[in-house]
Amino acid sequence: MQSCKFHSNMAIFVSRSALLLPFLPIFLMFNTANSESFIGVNYGQVADNLPPPSLTAKLLQSTSIGKVRLYGSDPAIIKALANTGIGIVIGAANGDIPALASDPNFAKSWINSNVVPYYPASNIILITVGNEVITSNDPNLMNQMLPAIQNVQNALDAASLGGKIKVSTVHSMAVLKDSEPPSAGRFHPGFTTVLQGLLSFNNATGSPFAINPYPYFAYRSDPGRADNLAFCLFQPNSGRLDSNTNIKYMNMFDAQVDAVRSALDSMGFKNIEIVVAETGWPYKGDNDEVGPSLENAKAYNGNLIAHLRSMVGTPLMPGKSVDTYLFALYDEDLKPGPASERAFGLFNPDQSMIYDAGLSKQQTSSPVPPVVAPTPDVSKSPVTPVTPVTPVPTGPLASPTPNKAEFLYGSHEATILQSLIMFTVLILMLF
Repeated sequence: MQSCKFHSNMAIFVSRSALLLPFLPIFLMFNTANSESFIGVNYGQVADNLPPPSLTAKLLQSTSIGKVRLYGSDPAIIKALANTGIGIVIGAANGDIPALASDPNFAKSWINSNVVPYYPASNIILITVGNEVITSNDPNLMNQMLPAIQNVQNALDAASLGGKIKVSTVHSMAVLKDSEPPSAGRFHPGFTTVLQGLLSFNNATGSPFAINPYPYFAYRSDPGRADNLAFCLFQPNSGRLDSNTNIKYMNMFDAQVDAVRSALDSMGFKNIEIVVAETGWPYKGDNDEVGPSLENAKAYNGNLIAHLRSMVGTPLMPGKSVDTYLFALYDEDLKPGPASERAFGLFNPDQSMIYDAGLSKQQTSSPVPPVVAPTPDVSKSPVTPVTPVTPVPTGPLASPTPNKAEFLYGSHEATILQSLIMFTVLILMLF
């Protein structure tokens, strides 16, 4: 009897499960439409044609972008992002560093003006004090960095926000003296003293080391290197072997990030998290510029997003995607320099996509999957890339400078597991 009952129940289970099978993709789609915390975007404002912050907030909510980085602390944007759940990075401009460093009261005033009125409704998660200061050739500003960061941290502590909002700064890849191969990544000796203090602060407070890796600039500096474009675009290539580790790198992004990991490890800071504060590819440029094109920009950003969603990580940091902020949400038409500096945007001012990188929640069908190179099986890391041209600041803003298993446009394992659990619960309810 027990056996008959078991088989009868099992038959019902199977038949009812079969009824739900067609709906499994819907559960998966529902969950993969959620914002993804490891995908962020830079929201620069060196432009005169940007949409109102309220429209930008709606645009961000229509995407899988989970975080946004500002170069300043525009109150209209911060307020527009309230109650969206989107993580917000705000910035203190390079020009604010002397006052922040010398006057604790200025730091308190800065926090009381730019953070306290908006948090926690606006989900401010990180304050960056300065952008690429160490490589700015300003020794005074460089030496004021740590005191400024410490005063901002103390001001957060005084406002009872010290454990909720982190403080750091953002670095150019030029802080590295060596980056090839990745295992040999080391910081420039001239920056060691100031970095020791900054990294000790990062380590003590749990704040990230934020870096701006640009495979685009690495490609531009050496376009004739064999397979270099494919290597930079996550496309099939022969890979680059790191002879120290015998690991083959299949893309420039992993190589650059792991060179930073090696540099941090070499100074004894193995637990500091890396955040990619900027990375991107221009979709057009001047006639004499090598690399910018709509095809290349779509390939780089689309393949990068797919790589992040795979949760494969890098060879030295496997199994977890580094938080990565794409550069940039919009073009910034007032930036000086070559045409490419004004063509890093993902969206037009009317919120339409310049090209489809796979970020929209509302896509009824996935874009053509990018061609992603296989995951490392860590290789010659790139020549240290040239940093982007520094744009003219606007208002209070600090100016931006510019695989085994791969779910090409799916979400990460936890999301899929979530969907399967929901699916199973419904089956059990029917059963």
